[in-house]
Amino acid sequence: MIAERTIPIIIGVTGHRAIREQDRPALTAAVKTELEKLRGLCPHSPLVMLNSLAEGADLLCADVAEKLNIPLIAVLPRERTDYEQDFGPEALARFAHHCERAEQVFVSPNIEPIPPGGVSREYEFRQVGIYVAAHCHVLLALWDGEPGKHGCGTAETVDFALNGSYNSESGLSPRSGSNEAVIHLFTPREENAVKAAGTAAVLGSWDAVLDILRKTDDFNQNATEVSLAGNSRLPAGHESDPALEKMEAISLASGKLSRQYAMRYRRVLGLLAVASALLTFAFLMYDEAQAIWMILVCGALLVSAWGCQRYAVRSDCHRRYIEYRALSECLRVQTYLRYAGSRIQASELLSWSQQEETAWILDAICALTIGNVPGEAHDIRSCWVETQREYHQKAAKGSGEKLLASDRTVHFALILSVGLYLLGVAYELFCGGLIFRPSIEVVDVEFWRTVLKILMGTISAVTLFVANFYGRLSLPRILSDHRKMERFYAKMSAELEEYGQTELLLTVLSREELTENGNWCSYQRDNKPDVSI
Repeated sequence: MIAERTIPIIIGVTGHRAIREQDRPALTAAVKTELEKLRGLCPHSPLVMLNSLAEGADLLCADVAEKLNIPLIAVLPRERTDYEQDFGPEALARFAHHCERAEQVFVSPNIEPIPPGGVSREYEFRQVGIYVAAHCHVLLALWDGEPGKHGCGTAETVDFALNGSYNSESGLSPRSGSNEAVIHLFTPREENAVKAAGTAAVLGSWDAVLDILRKTDDFNQNATEVSLAGNSRLPAGHESDPALEKMEAISLASGKLSRQYAMRYRRVLGLLAVASALLTFAFLMYDEAQAIWMILVCGALLVSAWGCQRYAVRSDCHRRYIEYRALSECLRVQTYLRYAGSRIQASELLSWSQQEETAWILDAICALTIGNVPGEAHDIRSCWVETQREYHQKAAKGSGEKLLASDRTVHFALILSVGLYLLGVAYELFCGGLIFRPSIEVVDVEFWRTVLKILMGTISAVTLFVANFYGRLSLPRILSDHRKMERFYAKMSAELEEYGQTELLLTVLSREELTENGNWCSYQRDNKPDVSI
């Protein structure tokens, strides 16, 4: 199904509990406008609202989402029966209604360490604010803009989203102003408000968020066209977990898309290399052989090279090849963690560089890990560790063969260049009078000299372009990475055998795999196709 492989755009909500009655129409209209804008920005992506359904702004936003047919996920600060004590009769009925229509209703996990005094009401509401901020693409804040007083309100939730200013117990806070924006809808508390209710402003980097939304929507559009029939990395029996199935489907789709764009990228590199070699030959024919018409061939080859480069830019094949693989690998790690019964979040194990460079992937993982905790724990040694060890073993062999073939090709071209140079030297010595009188009479010395110049120049260019082409494939680095990861998974297999499937071991396993993926992305970004090849 198409829906199984689309990344939802998560709209988080935070806001004041006390909404002035006269402000409700303006705030309702403002929320509706912002949601419709976001829907228009992401036509291929489902919008989902993440909402703690507190009385006031939360319920107002939930009402608007229902009218716009936007699904709802309810994350509560405490158990529902306890939370219901916070509501008046009318608000309680709306709360119950939205809980019934929500796709999921669950209590926010503890993200920060429990304070020495134990769990308090303020701590619970602070954790739900962190959860909403950490798992949404965009945060809607119905807020007066004033600082908070208790460390657990709307102002703090905005700060969580923009600055990640909380003490995550399990890793690096995944949020900063560079990868999340807050749509601030002014919500006054006092009668002498300086602005009208519903006045919108953007906090954070809206340009960065637009880029995240565009890339997410672009992936969703492409993912619907991929066939995944019969593919699964997990053993039979995981079908009872819809979240696990969805993550695996998106991981498989992004992996397949990455391979498709990799083929386009390598095809572009090959065409640029061929065009460059032919351009050198055509120019030498024009310059040395006085074949004036070759100037037109040079122009045609330049246009062809430019066309290849523009195709690469328009198809975005290089970025998609790299980032879709990164998404596939990150989700594969998260899939295995969930299958293992672990609550570890891959998003919190990504390095700062990965969070900054591929923020849309970070947001995708956060969006797809919302909700219910993993079910039954399964052994991941055979399906994850051993499978990956075998994969890297085979990939290392294949990369080694490609590297050997590339070395042989470059070596042959180099020998040919040296051979032509020596032939040219011999020709000039014996036929051209380089040092002494020619000992071999040749008809039309200049003709053969021109032929040698053209051949030497063309073969030298071919040698350079072939070396550049293979260099952009990064085969030595890829081979080294495969060999290192093969040894790593062999080590992890031994650790699992001796110590069992602990949370610490799963963390080490996940972080190392995510780091290796980040390193691969880093050096592949330097190999962007351009006419300089």
